[in-house]
Amino acid sequence: MRPRPRPPIKGRGIFSGTGLIITGLAATLLAMIFPIWSYADRSGTGLDVLNAETVSTGYGPLSALDRDFLTKVRLAGLWELPAGEQARTKGTTPAVRTAGEHLIEGHAFLDERVRDVAAKLSLALPNEATEQQRQWLATLDSAQGVEYDRQFANILRLAHGKVFSVVAQVRASTRNSLVRKLADDANTTVLDHITVLEATGYVDFDALARDMVADSTPPLTAPPAPPGPTADPAPAVPMTPPPSPTYTLPPAATSPRPS
Repeated sequence: MRPRPRPPIKGRGIFSGTGLIITGLAATLLAMIFPIWSYADRSGTGLDVLNAETVSTGYGPLSALDRDFLTKVRLAGLWELPAGEQARTKGTTPAVRTAGEHLIEGHAFLDERVRDVAAKLSLALPNEATEQQRQWLATLDSAQGVEYDRQFANILRLAHGKVFSVVAQVRASTRNSLVRKLADDANTTVLDHITVLEATGYVDFDALARDMVADSTPPLTAPPAPPGPTADPAPAVPMTPPPSPTYTLPPAATSPRPS
């Protein structure tokens, strides 16, 4: 005789299905919450980095980006002012020589400004250009004629494009009044330099776009924050261009590249 099957317990299927649904919803909710919690709380991200690398000053908070900006302004002048002096004599067209004049006057002005701001914030500034900047100057030293004009316009235009993006980011986000005013001055100066360099007619915009995109990939590991204020920072040596008469610079576009 075949055994009779046991009747099912009422409600077992219902509670089993409901339990699965509740478990699934809970797991989904945890999966949504955990990335948010883990990212916000993780060291090295977002506001955690901003607060950890920001110092207080009498002119407002000074972030790592602010300090990096001051260093970049100083470094730009350490090699672009000599490059401008060189273009004034080696440039083969009035437009290239005019661009050199703009570099000289613009970076002499910015260097005075950045040294004043750094002194008020007790920040140390470099007195030597970077290795890459020295290599750019070496490239210009060895170039002659039209090749010099082309190298000058493209190397300087690429460098100014990189600094320009940093200036915009600092101007939009800084909470320090001194840095904000310096960013205003840097924005005006760098945009002027970009304009006169492009007016030489030698800028290769396709190559420029490729170089800018290649440099836009962020590093896997963030670099350390630049040094903060010190009790007795070493003074930055002024960059003094050779004496020249004061005059209104002519528009660089009056001399296009020769065909």
